[in-house]
Parts: sequence; C-alpha cells; structure tokens
Amino acid sequence: MHDFLLAKEIIDELKEIVKEKNLTSVKRVNLEIGTISLAHDGHDEHTEDISIENLEFGLKSIAKGTKLENTKFNIEKAEGNNWRIKDIEVE
Repeated sequence: MHDFLLAKEIIDELKEIVKEKNLTSVKRVNLEIGTISLAHDGHDEHTEDISIENLEFGLKSIAKGTKLENTKFNIEKAEGNNWRIKDIEVE
C-alpha cells in the first residue's frame, strides 16, 4: 500500500515537471530511492520498507493514461531516507 502512495507522489511530481517543461512524452526516468520506511499506524516500530517491485508496478499503473504511460522507470537503491528524481530522458 505504501509503495502505491510513494508511486503516486512520484508520478504527481513528474506530471508537474512535464507540465512546466511542456513535454510531450518522457522516455526514461531514473530514480534514487533511499531506505523509505513508512509507519502505517503512526508507530515507528511498525514500519514497512518500500518494495522496488511494488513501486515499479505502482508507477506503471498510475502513469496509465498520462504522458508518462510509456516511460521506463529505472529505480536504484541509494543512501539516506528519501527519494529523488536523478534525471529525465525525453524523446
């Protein structure tokens, strides 16, 4: 579930970039994902790390019907507790 929430956050950010830059399509997005653990009930001891496979599935699912629909997402694990868009390749 948290993987999909993160996927939505990433897609929303990418949609803003697409809109700001007036892009027609995005070929590839390289992402770095740190150790993002989300507590689903507010208790740190009940954290759940993000699954890269589930995140990829969420990104593709949420991107359907948008200018990001055919985008390839490359996700790398990174140090830290955040995520970031490393770069975007346009066609």
